[in-house]
Parts: sequence; structure tokens; C-alpha cells
Amino acid sequence: MKILILTNHSYMFWQFRRELTAALLERHEVVLSTPFVGHEEDLTALGCRCIETAVDRRGINPATDLKLMRTYRKLLSQERPDLVITYSIKPNIYGGLACRMAGVPYCANVQGLGTAFQRKGLASLVTLMYRVALARARTVLFENEGNAALFREKKIVPTQRQTVLPGAGVDLSYHARQPYPSEGPIRFLFVGRIMREKGVEELFYAMRRLRAVHGDEVILDVVGFFEDAYRETVEELVREGIVNFHGFQQDVRPFYSAAHCVVLPSYHEGMSNVLLEGAAAGRALITSDIPGCREAVRDGISGYLCPAGDREGLLAALERFLSLTPAERAAMGERGREHVEQTFRKEDVVRRTLAAVLEEPPC
Repeated sequence: MKILILTNHSYMFWQFRRELTAALLERHEVVLSTPFVGHEEDLTALGCRCIETAVDRRGINPATDLKLMRTYRKLLSQERPDLVITYSIKPNIYGGLACRMAGVPYCANVQGLGTAFQRKGLASLVTLMYRVALARARTVLFENEGNAALFREKKIVPTQRQTVLPGAGVDLSYHARQPYPSEGPIRFLFVGRIMREKGVEELFYAMRRLRAVHGDEVILDVVGFFEDAYRETVEELVREGIVNFHGFQQDVRPFYSAAHCVVLPSYHEGMSNVLLEGAAAGRALITSDIPGCREAVRDGISGYLCPAGDREGLLAALERFLSLTPAERAAMGERGREHVEQTFRKEDVVRRTLAAVLEEPPC
């Protein structure tokens, strides 16, 4: 078959879907349509034929979105794929609509609800658009049961056309267990875009409080981009010695290795790859009690859950971790590694995904 994949970010696709793509390429031709922000050569070397396609990931501009719809319709006409697989909200909606109009089989991946479902007026519009776009999808893949349940509740996709997977899975050989750090201050690690929806306001508040009590015994390492709204805040925290800001990193594994605990107080996730990778390294997790985060943690066993948006709850969880002995912290990380080994193996997720999108029984 010729399989066309529509997504909105080549870097993220390479990071988390290259094993799936390699498995598809064993028997099929794969064409990838995406904005290229890295790894085009890697994807080409893997065997994909790549087509540069502009996607405004965050904007809500009807003219821009209509242009994307036309681009997808033209692409379907030119490529004549046997199957289309889409990732993220705009490819899911506009790619799904284009496939439905062209009569091309398609599968969509919902990688989280994003801010669209948090804003009341926009949520109603997105619900309607998803309902129309996914009406003929072969299957819709979800990264957690909570998101799948919401799509059932809103009558977007019925149970029989849903496939719930444990996220994209984690490569346990690449993200190997790391020796637990034995010296220096307790290092909390945040990996991700520095934005409100990731819970950074609560995290920065909690770290200020911790430093006021524990001083240099605690530090927060931050890896990722920050939005302009947080530039001044991050720079101030760095000056005060509360945060070590490392910017974007191609390879985050050394930061997992140096950390004692990975913290992600996010408001919404599909399935947090950061949490899975952190646990795979053998690190305890502190995160929000929401779909896409709670699945990665066994509360009180491999980490702690706290309510999203609750800065005092987050502070209490961080303090609770600090109260543990070094041996207890290391044991918590070991139990996290065991959890991802049992539930989130990359090869298992790839196998189940192939079975769902190709309509073949799993091996």
C-alpha cells in the first residue's frame, strides 16, 4: 500500500514515531506531509518520501485553515494513497475532512485535547469539526482512556471505532536505567515548553517556597523553550539561583541521569513522553492527577500525583519527596522503571498500532 502520513511537526514525529514508521516501511510505501523543523534527512534515509507542508499549529485563522484544507485535497489527488494516518488537531480535522470527501480510508491520532477543549466557545466548535471530520475514520487512536471517554461522551467517536494505546511508548534500550545520583543538592527536572498549560506558574511558585526553606539543597533544572511571556520570569529565577535554564536540548538523557525527580504539573496531556522517559531512567515522578499523566505514576509508589493548577498541592508533593531518605528516593525511581517496562514498551505500542491502522490481527 501507499500510506500518507499528515502531521504538524517533523521533529516530534521523528522523536516518537520513527519506530512505527520503520515498521510500516517494511511492507508499504510511506509518504510524509509535514512542516520540516528538523530530521528531514533522517526521515528520508529511513525510507520516507517527504513533502513540505505548512501547518499553523496554534493559530485560529479561517483563511489559513481553508488553505490547509485545499492543500490536503490536492495532496490526496496527486498521491492517491491507499490509507492516510493523521496526527494532531489540524491534520486530524482538515486531513480527515479531505479524506472523507475523497473517499480515502484514514485513521486519526488524538495526542491530547490541548487548549481547544479548555475554552468554552472554541470547544463547541472543535467538537463539531471533529465529529464531522472523524465520522468515516477507520479508527481513532487515543493515548489515554480519559480522552477516549470524552470523545464518546461528546458523541464524536463511538467505542467500536476507538483504539486506546499507552501513548507512543518508550524505547527502553535508548532510555536506559541510570545510576541514581548520590551527591549534591536534590535536583528536580522540568522538560517541556515553558508555558502556562504546562503548570510552570505553580512550579515556579513552589520552587521559590522550597528555596526559602531549604536554600541550596534544592535546584530546578529546566530544559526546553520558553514563550516570550515567561522570558523575564525565567531570567529572574536564573539570577536568583532557583533555576538552571538549559534551553532546548537534542538529547535529554543526561538531564534525566542527573535528576533525582522529574516534575510535570501540566493541565492536559495525551500521554507525557517526558514522564515515561524519566521513569525509564529510574527517576521518581511528580505530576498532575490528569489523563495522560496519572497513567505514568503509581501514586505514592513511583511518584506523587497532585491536582492540576494547585500550587500548594504541588509544593506539598515536592516537600514529601524531600522528606524521603536517599534510599527511598532511589527505590521510588526503580519502581517507576518497572512500571514502564510492564506497560509502555515501544515495541508493544508499535505492534498494537499496526494492528489497528492496517486492520490486521496483532502478532
